[in-house]
Amino acid sequence: MPIRVVIAPDKFRGSLDAAEVARAIGRGVKRAMPSVEIDCIGMADGGEGFAETMVDALGGCFETVEVRGPLGHMVTARLGLVDHNRTAVMSMASASGLALIPYDMKNPLLTTTYGTGQLIKSALDLGVDRILIGIGGSATNDGGAGMASALGYRFLSAEGRDLPLGGGALNRLDRIDGSKRDPRLDKVSIEVACDVTNPLCGPTGASAVYGPQKGASGEVITRLDQGLEHFAKVVERDLGKEIRDIAGSGAAGGLGGGLVAFTNGKLRRGIDLVIDATRLRERLVNADFCITGEGRIDHSSGYGKTVAGVARVARNCGKPCVALGGSLASGAESVLEQGVTAFFSICTEPMNLSHALDQESTRRRLTRTAEQVFRLWYGSNPDLNRR
Repeated sequence: MPIRVVIAPDKFRGSLDAAEVARAIGRGVKRAMPSVEIDCIGMADGGEGFAETMVDALGGCFETVEVRGPLGHMVTARLGLVDHNRTAVMSMASASGLALIPYDMKNPLLTTTYGTGQLIKSALDLGVDRILIGIGGSATNDGGAGMASALGYRFLSAEGRDLPLGGGALNRLDRIDGSKRDPRLDKVSIEVACDVTNPLCGPTGASAVYGPQKGASGEVITRLDQGLEHFAKVVERDLGKEIRDIAGSGAAGGLGGGLVAFTNGKLRRGIDLVIDATRLRERLVNADFCITGEGRIDHSSGYGKTVAGVARVARNCGKPCVALGGSLASGAESVLEQGVTAFFSICTEPMNLSHALDQESTRRRLTRTAEQVFRLWYGSNPDLNRR
């Protein structure tokens, strides 16, 4: 009976998508043992690549939609359709992502999730019954107010005027008018793929933890956090929804909480949605070995990220699981508690960032590392030689 290896990594951000990472690892395994059977599965945890992974796993297709980008410019976003076009799959990063903004133009006071709302509206126009939305990779910090505006909500100042888009205006919010809310939202199930557990506000909230990567300074972070705090109070008063302390409500600059408040969305671990869609459990049951990975393995990898999710499934199936990372940082050991047998960096020599992210270089290093890891595992299991 041939040895079977399941290869289930996430993307290596800035270099290769998940499918390319899996193929590169697979080449290394095959070099070590040409007769091995490999099962490559691109994974995601709710961030960039979520829609592509789900559509690939479920055999769907994509449509393109023109929407308003995070700074108001028009962008082309992707909308996936699966399950005979009854389920829409989307990544908010496609409409409101940080990658859509030049580095020197990042400004979470101004960026908006309006385009994400337009993407949801496009799905409603197609008559879907279910929407799956991954919310990683955002450029925004507006609590989902922009998204809700695109779906008919109005956010009004004390003077009765519509607030400008962006997180910087939330401190001036006086009331929320939902009288023009799109009624089709009540007929669709929305599941939100979330890869973090941060609450909306406070020291571990959206602004404090993720504001800096979106361009926020100390004073701006305070202003944004106060805005979301005020926003949550108005949401509770006007809509009867308590979103401030929900785990994951701080994801995507508060979009997690906004989807709960304005669309009745249900927050789920993104990796769990992908595990179900790819039938990872069933595929691991008959495997001998599992390899996963992501671009950076650190303290956050043990909390809702791909490596931890895959490792937990492997452990439950009684299979060893190795994780490969483009880099290893403080707290990487946390993945060992989730079921990772061992983790390795593919960077084995000094190199600058541009070389580390070079696609061909990343492929070679993934292949080389996977080959050596598999040789070690196979050589340490003499019973496998008798198959």
